[in-house]
Amino acid sequence: MNNNLYAADQINWTGEKIFSVTELTSCIKDMLEGAFPGVCLEGEISNCRPASTGHLYFTIKDNTAAISAVMFKSRMRNLGFSPADGTLVRVRGSVSVYPPRGSYQIVVDSMEPAGTGNILQMLEERKQRLAAEGLFDQNRKHPLPGLPRTIGVVTSPTGAALRDILQITRRRNPKISVTVLPCPVQGSDAAPEIARMIETANAFNLADVLIVGRGGGSLEDLLPFSEEIVVRAVAGSRIPVVSAVGHEIDWALSDFAADVRAPTPSAAAELVTPLLTDITGQIDGIKTTLHEALSSRLEKMRLLVKSFSPDSLELRLRTIEQPLLIRFDNAKENLLEAVRQKCSDIRLRIAAATRDLEGANPTTILSRGYAVVRDKETKHIIRSPGDTASGRLVEIIPAAGKITARVEPENSEIENIRKNT
Repeated sequence: MNNNLYAADQINWTGEKIFSVTELTSCIKDMLEGAFPGVCLEGEISNCRPASTGHLYFTIKDNTAAISAVMFKSRMRNLGFSPADGTLVRVRGSVSVYPPRGSYQIVVDSMEPAGTGNILQMLEERKQRLAAEGLFDQNRKHPLPGLPRTIGVVTSPTGAALRDILQITRRRNPKISVTVLPCPVQGSDAAPEIARMIETANAFNLADVLIVGRGGGSLEDLLPFSEEIVVRAVAGSRIPVVSAVGHEIDWALSDFAADVRAPTPSAAAELVTPLLTDITGQIDGIKTTLHEALSSRLEKMRLLVKSFSPDSLELRLRTIEQPLLIRFDNAKENLLEAVRQKCSDIRLRIAAATRDLEGANPTTILSRGYAVVRDKETKHIIRSPGDTASGRLVEIIPAAGKITARVEPENSEIENIRKNT
């Protein structure tokens, strides 16, 4: 211990010992490091922050207390796993005081996993249950609007995340409005307020897209964005939601329910804010293309109109009319020829039918010497001797006039009658 602490000139007139900050810190350092040269500690990792130098800074906590810890790069080589927030570990090391900040910590020499941390286990169980309900299904996701008019931001009104979002949106596109829906982002009151702001934005249609998130923090700080009420509000939002919780290595259950997950609030602002220069450039390009197309069309029309003179119009008309007239004349001749041929065929058919009718005309047949014989009484035509009998009166109808006759038996029949009598 530093003996200068007890120098006479460091005692005031009341007899009280006066310490400088350095002296008191040095005294505490000597006492703590001397009392705890080596400890074995078990707890849950929180606020794990790998440094660019290769050192690992984190917090070891249980239900009621926490202690800062550091594991230097030289000791990291012996690790067989990747430490992360929520991991339950067993560490060995020594207690050390860091004078510039007046804080104490444990310098870790070795570390091994001791199971799953309570928070991480709770989050995993909640994630599995909500996923089973379909809250994280891809078919529930909404596409982000290409040209939003208003961006809603659900976050702390005093946080650095909001300042970053406002700065980026103002830089990228000052024409887009930003509506801030203020709420706490950590603590027991945060989750209901976050959910209420999301529901309010939907109820009053306050934005075309929502950014829900906060800046980085420990696993405990980010817990409100993993609460079930927040996850359900994000999943049920009709307005597309971009989850932007913490830094790139951080995560929350709202990331899985959101339509898009951004690694940081700044990245979310970049994602939902289209560059005004890109939009104006596209409009200018479309305008140029349209102007060129109209100019080209007008020039073609001018050249076309210029070629129309009375002589050229008459020539064009004749060029169009002549083939049509030729086709019309050909069609007329073909039609007349077809009609003449049809008439000739019909005449031939009529002549043939006339001949057939004349050949079948009874008058014509009778004029050839034939006659019709019928029974005078019954008027039945007699076609054979069996159709009449001796003594019956018959009518003989030649081509002209009528003859009545009586049927006489043939000579052979008369002979038979004589013999029988």
